[in-house]
Amino acid sequence: MDNSTTIVFVLQRLNETMSSKHTYFAFTLLVYLFTVLANLTLIVTIILERALHEPMFIFLCSLCVNGILGACTFYPKILVDLSSDLSVTSYKACLSQIFVLYSYSCCEFTTLAMMAYDRYIAICKPLSYHSIITPRKVMKLLILTWLLSICESVVVAGLVARLPLCGFNIDKIYCTAWAVVKLSCVDATSNNVYGTILSVFHVSQVVLILISYINIVKAAVRSQEERNKFMQTCLPHLVALINFTVSVIFDIMYARYGPTSRLHALRNFMSVEYLVVPPILNPLIYGLKLNQIRQRIFRICSRKRHSLK
Repeated sequence: MDNSTTIVFVLQRLNETMSSKHTYFAFTLLVYLFTVLANLTLIVTIILERALHEPMFIFLCSLCVNGILGACTFYPKILVDLSSDLSVTSYKACLSQIFVLYSYSCCEFTTLAMMAYDRYIAICKPLSYHSIITPRKVMKLLILTWLLSICESVVVAGLVARLPLCGFNIDKIYCTAWAVVKLSCVDATSNNVYGTILSVFHVSQVVLILISYINIVKAAVRSQEERNKFMQTCLPHLVALINFTVSVIFDIMYARYGPTSRLHALRNFMSVEYLVVPPILNPLIYGLKLNQIRQRIFRICSRKRHSLK
């Protein structure tokens, strides 16, 4: 099949939900609005409150921006499909979705790694924290995070775009590189090799994060103050990391090696879990766990109420 012609992919797994599409549409819309509102609340709070202009909160702000990016790429297309009789997507729209969703995933992993590095320095080397984690270094780390994510995704989308296709049924509810690669008419070894390299890279990030947390826990047991700092700032980060990592690994392994004829509901849920849950979970666990965030949100809301009276 020549990719220069008009190609329309059929999203098979999403079409399976059409019997309850009105219920799914209402629920998806509510989740989408809540996701955007929750992340925007944290972003605005961190921007407006100068006391929150610290590295940990700046990284958290980047995490929320990435969550909105992922949500605004995933939800609108799903909502359109749920309001239509047939779930389809064009070739260019599919490649665009692949680019943005892979950029979202790469940025999530890298941002979580940067946050772990920040917490490691704060707890294990507190006297050197301000000399190591400088505003200039934070800016460099943020630029590196976003540039690395974009570059990774450009290569992924480029490798997919070069493949001639012999099919048009995507066995997912949205476009992924692996789902399109399976439709290829030619050998896709380079795609598989690059995918393996990316997987090893991000698994190594997770390993480094876990090593940093082993050192953090060792340092935290020395005093009550360090234990409180760990519970306040590190535990939410650890929850976010475990949720995102487990869901991504499950989706990758199931897509490549799992059965295709059973457990459709579980498969559909796990394929969107890492896109749906982290953007909701991150602002909730950080907003509820961090006293600084809660206090600032309440203060801003109080200001708004008084200004309206």
